[in-house]
Amino acid sequence: MDYTISSIAPIVLLPFFAFVINAFIASRFTRTAVAISCAAIAGSTIYAWRIFSDFVFGTYSANYHIHKVFTWFDLNGGGQEFAVKMGFYIDNMTAVLVMMVTAVATLIHIFSTWYMKDDMNYGRNGRFFTYMSLFTSAMLGLSLSDNLLSVFIFWEIMGFCSYSLIGHYYEKEVAGAANVKAFMTTRVGDVFFLLGIVALWTVVGSVSFVDLYNAIDAGGLVGKAVIGIPLATFAGMCIFMGTIGKSAQFPLNVWLPDAMNGPTPCSALIHAATMVAAGVYLSLRIYPLLDAGGLLTFVAYIGGITAFGAATIALVQTDFKAVLAFSTISQLGYMVLGIGVGSYNAAFMHLITHAVFKACLFLSAGSVIHSLHDHHTHAHVQEMPRMGGLRHKMKFTWFAMWCCTLAIAGIPFFSGFVSKDRILGDALIEALHSPVMIAPAVLGFMGALLTAFYMCRMMFLAFHGKPRDKEVYDHCHEEKFSWNRNLPLLLLAVFTLGVWFSGSLTGQGFVKVADKANGKYEWFQTLIQKPKKGQFENYKREALGSIDVREKGTFTKSKYDSTYGLSEEEAHHIHQVHYIGAGMSIVIAFTGVFIAMMMYLWGKWNPGFWVNTFNRYYRTLQGKYFMDEFYIDGLIKKGLLPFNNILAKFDMGFYDRFAIDGWAVVTRFTMRISAWFDNLFVDTIMVDGTGASVRLFNVILRTIQNGKIQFYIAIIFLVLFGYILAL
Repeated sequence: MDYTISSIAPIVLLPFFAFVINAFIASRFTRTAVAISCAAIAGSTIYAWRIFSDFVFGTYSANYHIHKVFTWFDLNGGGQEFAVKMGFYIDNMTAVLVMMVTAVATLIHIFSTWYMKDDMNYGRNGRFFTYMSLFTSAMLGLSLSDNLLSVFIFWEIMGFCSYSLIGHYYEKEVAGAANVKAFMTTRVGDVFFLLGIVALWTVVGSVSFVDLYNAIDAGGLVGKAVIGIPLATFAGMCIFMGTIGKSAQFPLNVWLPDAMNGPTPCSALIHAATMVAAGVYLSLRIYPLLDAGGLLTFVAYIGGITAFGAATIALVQTDFKAVLAFSTISQLGYMVLGIGVGSYNAAFMHLITHAVFKACLFLSAGSVIHSLHDHHTHAHVQEMPRMGGLRHKMKFTWFAMWCCTLAIAGIPFFSGFVSKDRILGDALIEALHSPVMIAPAVLGFMGALLTAFYMCRMMFLAFHGKPRDKEVYDHCHEEKFSWNRNLPLLLLAVFTLGVWFSGSLTGQGFVKVADKANGKYEWFQTLIQKPKKGQFENYKREALGSIDVREKGTFTKSKYDSTYGLSEEEAHHIHQVHYIGAGMSIVIAFTGVFIAMMMYLWGKWNPGFWVNTFNRYYRTLQGKYFMDEFYIDGLIKKGLLPFNNILAKFDMGFYDRFAIDGWAVVTRFTMRISAWFDNLFVDTIMVDGTGASVRLFNVILRTIQNGKIQFYIAIIFLVLFGYILAL
C-alpha cells in the first residue's frame, strides 16, 4: 500500500466532514444526518483496515513505520527560525488502535440508530450524531498524531465533545452538573499536560515523539531542570497528569461515574472504549520519558490504587451503568499499572481488549435499560434490584453480556484473561525483585478478585433468578433479533475470545493455534514493542504528499522470542513467575465467580450479613470514599472559596481601590495640573503671548513704515541728534 495524504487523511477527514455537514442540516434533516455520520465512520473503517492489514498481515515487522509531515506554519525570518510541523506517525500500535477505534465506533453508530430513535422527532438524534462524528474524528487524529502538540489539540476537542454529550439531555439538572464536573475535573490534568509540552519544547525544540526519543537517548534532558526538578521528571509528571485526568485515575477519577448521565452509546464509545483510553495511549507514547524521569513506580501505584479502589466501590452499586462506570475506572487502572511495571505490550493489549468488551457491556446495558420502563413514571429502569429473570426475554443481550463478563472477570479462553494476566504476571515479577512494588501487585490481584465478583453479581441480579419487580418484567417485550440492536453486540462478543490476541487458547502457550513456523505466533506481543534506544537515530521523515519509496523488504520480519532477549535462565525465571501469576489469576477469578454465585444465584450466603458486619465500610463505599465531599465541601468550599474571597477582598480593597481607583485619582490630578499648565503657559503665554507680541510689532512696524517723507526726515534728525549726544 502506498501511503500518501489520500490514503491516510480520509480516516480523520471523513467523520470531520460529516460533523461539518451535519452541523447545518441535523436539526431539519435528521435522518440524513444520521446516515452521513454512519457512512463516514464506515468509510474510515475501510481505510483503517487497509493500514491494519498491511502492518499486521503484510510486513509483519515490529519496527515498520510510516511518518508523513507537513509545515503547519512557518515564521522564519529576520535571523529567527520558527516553523511548526505536523504529521502522521503510523506504527503497529497506531495501526491496531485506529482499527479498534473505527470498528468499535462503527458498531456503536449502528446501535445508536436503534437506541436514539425516540429522540428523532426532537432533533436530538441529529445533534447526538453530529458530536459523535466530531469526537471520532478527534480520536482518530490523536491516534495518528506524531507529536504532543497535535495530540493536545485533538485531546481538547474530545473533551469538548464529552462535555456536550454528557449534557445531551440538558433539561435534566443532574446532566448539566455532570458535564460541568467532567469538563472542570479533566481541565486540571490538561493544564499540567500543556505545561509539560511547553517545558519539553523550550529544551528539545520539538515535541515530536521521534525527536523526544532521540533527545532522551542522546542525554539531551540530563542536567536540565525546572524549578529545581529534573526536566524529565517534571515534564513526565505533567504529561502523566493529563492521563490521570482523561483516564479517570486517582485522584481525578470522580468525574467518570457522573458522565453516565449521557446517552448509553456515548458512554460506550467515549467513556469506556476510546476517549478514556487516550490517556493510557499517551502514557505509552511517552514511556521513555516516564522511565527517564524515574516515574514508573509512581505510575504503578496510581494504577494499583485506582484498580482496587474503583473495584471496591463497584461492589455496592445498584445502578446498572454505575457498576460499569466504576469497572471502567478499575480496568483503566490495570492499564496504568501495566505501564508502571514495564508491561508495555500487555498494557496496550488490555486497552484494546477492554475497549471491545466494555463497549459491548455498555451497549448491552443500553439494550436492557431501553427495554425496561416504570409503568407509572414511564422512566427507564436502571436499578438492578428491580430486575431479575431477564435472560428469558433478552437472550441475545444476555449471551453477549456473559461473554464480556467472563472476559473482564479474567476467565481463561477470554481476552481479559490474556491481557490482565500478563499485567499481573509482570507486576509479580517486579514485586519479587523490588519490595516497593509489592503493594501495587497486591492491589492488582485483589482488584481482580473483586472484578470477577461484582461483574457476576451484576449478571445474576439482572438476568438470573426470579423477577423482583413483576410489573417491570411483564412490561418488558421479548427481544427479537434486530440488525442494529443485536448484531453489534454479537460481533463485539466474538472478539472477546483471547485467541484473537494470542497464539494460544489461554495465552499461556499450552494449546497453540497460530502458525509459529511463519512467525505469526503471538502476533500482538511480537509487533507491539517499547521504543528501543537508538531506534530513531538515523530516522528520516517524508513529505505528506509523497509516496513511501522504501521497500518493505528492508524491514526484517519479526518473530516471537520466548526468551525476551534474555538469557535462558532469566527467561525461565520469568516464565515460571508468569505461570504462577496465571494460576493465581485463575484461582482468584473463579473464587470471585463462586462467591457471587453463592450470594446472588443460589442464595446460600446472605449479602446482608457482610453489609451489617462491615456497616461503616459499606457506607464509605456507598459514599464513594467521600471523594466528592472532600473536593466540594473540603477543597472547594473550605479551601478554594476562602482563598477566592481573600483574592476578591484584595481585588476590591487594594487593587481596585488603589491600583484602579487610586490611579484614576492620580490621573485626574495630573489632568488638572496639565490643564492649568496648558491654560496658563501654553495657551496664555506661548500661544496668546506670541499673538500679542506679533500684533505689537505689527503696530510698531506700521507706524514706522507709513510712507511719509516728513516722518522719515524727522527720524533721521532724531538719530543724528542722538549720535551727537553720544559723542
